Amino acid sequence: MPSKNAIYLYTKNDTKSLQRKESISEAIHTHGFTVVEDPQLASIIVSIGTDGSFLQAVRKTGFRQDCLYAGISTTDTLSMYCDFLADDIEAMAEAVLTKNIQVRKYPLLEISVNNDPKFLCLNEFTIRSNIIKAFVLDIIIDHKHFESFRGDGMVISTPTGSSGYNKSLNGAVVDPLLPCIQVAEIASVNSNDYRTLGSSFILSGERTLELRLHKDWNDYPSMSTDNEALSIQHVENVSICLSDKIIKTVKMKDNSYWEKVKRSFL
Repeated sequence: MPSKNAIYLYTKNDTKSLQRKESISEAIHTHGFTVVEDPQLASIIVSIGTDGSFLQAVRKTGFRQDCLYAGISTTDTLSMYCDFLADDIEAMAEAVLTKNIQVRKYPLLEISVNNDPKFLCLNEFTIRSNIIKAFVLDIIIDHKHFESFRGDGMVISTPTGSSGYNKSLNGAVVDPLLPCIQVAEIASVNSNDYRTLGSSFILSGERTLELRLHKDWNDYPSMSTDNEALSIQHVENVSICLSDKIIKTVKMKDNSYWEKVKRSFL
């Protein structure tokens, strides 16, 4: 069982990161928290670094449903997943102790490749051609053919992931209170043989999405979930839906998602 006020600190293993972890651990102890080395014993899992570190912390600890996640930024600026600064641990401790925080619930993607066991994704799933050649995907929505895509690849994102790679593809930034998934094209080729919607589109969380690869010597695509590459050969299909699981994160009451968007982009 997770221990109350027990915190697990996730960081890189380089010297500078470990030194920062040690100083943060000492600061946390002075506020009555316990730092544990086993993430399964923690009630709060804290990443130290960047948004990429936060994504890794969630993945490496198994997308736990019975704890809270928090991000501490080491770049002197707050980000989409990091609500606290490394030089202001007192603010985080005081917020938790005085209950001046709110719990956010972020939706997850559930993905299966070739009908194998499903895995989870917090930010986005990407699939791209692995050779210098466009590849072809059939896009299936709720088991019905929607379009045949020819191009470099596709990005499927959660609402929180919509402000990342998806946004750079002119996709919409989506409120995380909306349970949905977004599909964005990477360099689609439109011709008399292949015609796509030509823009990103958003699917309700109740719908299912399937990508079926055409057999054209390109069945070993580059795929990634969040910031981690997948190595799977001979991909035939990818099934994607919104999971019934969520990630619970802590945030300051005056630091909403849209305040983060404004701070990051405006």
